[in-house]
Amino acid sequence: MRVVLLGAPGAGKGTQAKKLIEVCGIPQISTGDLLRAAVAAKSDLGVQAKAYMDRGELVPDSIVLGMVQERLRQDDCAKGCILDGFPRNTSQAKALDEMLQTMNMPLDAAVDIDVPLEDLMKRLTGRRTCGSCGQMYNIYFSKPQKDGVCDKCGGALFQRDDDKEDTIRKRLDVYTSQTAPLIGYYRDKSLYKGINGTGSIDEIFNNICSALKTN
Repeated sequence: MRVVLLGAPGAGKGTQAKKLIEVCGIPQISTGDLLRAAVAAKSDLGVQAKAYMDRGELVPDSIVLGMVQERLRQDDCAKGCILDGFPRNTSQAKALDEMLQTMNMPLDAAVDIDVPLEDLMKRLTGRRTCGSCGQMYNIYFSKPQKDGVCDKCGGALFQRDDDKEDTIRKRLDVYTSQTAPLIGYYRDKSLYKGINGTGSIDEIFNNICSALKTN
């Protein structure tokens, strides 16, 4: 089973991907992880990617696709995979489809974890991190016992710059303009599976399994 995992920042893709890995026995493929690993290993594609990254430029789709292709050829992908973070737009989706077709490894589904904008903002802007031990909290959903103080070690909590409202809104705007159109793309291919992402982690996971018929 080969699945593309969609969802806005804060939708819970990472959490659900980990649960799918356990149940389905297939690996999660994150293009961010692939890039870091290739650069560290100084592979041919990693060297090419690093040249763009050092210049502060986006790594071209052709290089990212090459890394995905190399990863899919590994033995643990024989039964399938979960693609997380790629494709990010319709042009990448079309290129991915062409590549998978040549490999005789077509996609089975595109799972979209759908969460209302208001909930996404609370999940992301509400995050607080302990500066001492790294423990995470959320002022809306999992508050510390004392405001601004870590329950675990007593350290001071802070809000990361990338969790501030202006930054979050920009990230969500990018998702809406670039990645959300993938919903229509995969719907046209009858691969789209929309999942309500506002329940508990287990409820959302059960809905994903039902959509994929893995339970």
